[in-house]
Amino acid sequence: MKGLSGIAIVIALIAALAALAIPGYNRLQGLDEDVNARWSEVVSQYQRRADLVPNLVETVKGYARHEEAVFTQVTQARAKVGSVTLTAEMLGDEAAMQRFQQAQSELTSALSRLLVVAENYPELKANTNFENLMTQLEGTENRITTARRNYIEGVQAFNTAVRTFPTSLIARLAGLSRRAQFTVENEAGISTAPQVQFN
Repeated sequence: MKGLSGIAIVIALIAALAALAIPGYNRLQGLDEDVNARWSEVVSQYQRRADLVPNLVETVKGYARHEEAVFTQVTQARAKVGSVTLTAEMLGDEAAMQRFQQAQSELTSALSRLLVVAENYPELKANTNFENLMTQLEGTENRITTARRNYIEGVQAFNTAVRTFPTSLIARLAGLSRRAQFTVENEAGISTAPQVQFN
């Protein structure tokens, strides 16, 4: 009889642990998928911006042929953005996140220089194609800001769950760890949208 009650206690403990672990595991998986989806939106908006760059450069080139150094910088920055990828699987890698943010920051800086060049050409600013591209760029920068904010919120929820008890134990068992977050020092360079002004 004593053996049966001991087995019953063990079975009850296992059932209680499973009752706690399964919802925690499922919650972590849901948060993980949420972060991946939010990251996909960030990448999608950055890609949208990168896709606008060649048209913008060509439009400005038509008016400012002697600004070749600026065009080269923008083209190189866009190429670097294309070569630095950060997949959802790499979101735990702080160094990879920094490389990604640095490439995006360089493109933002190059775009700002391109827009300064454009300011010197009033006939360019009046060009319908240029105005359309500027509107798209401004909208894209706003979308990037929103996507990044959503990602930051998703990572905060995920990282909190991974670090708090008892889900921290479940996370360890499931091989889940903290996700990389946008950092303040790098964020300053890419969170500020290029200034678009039509005087």
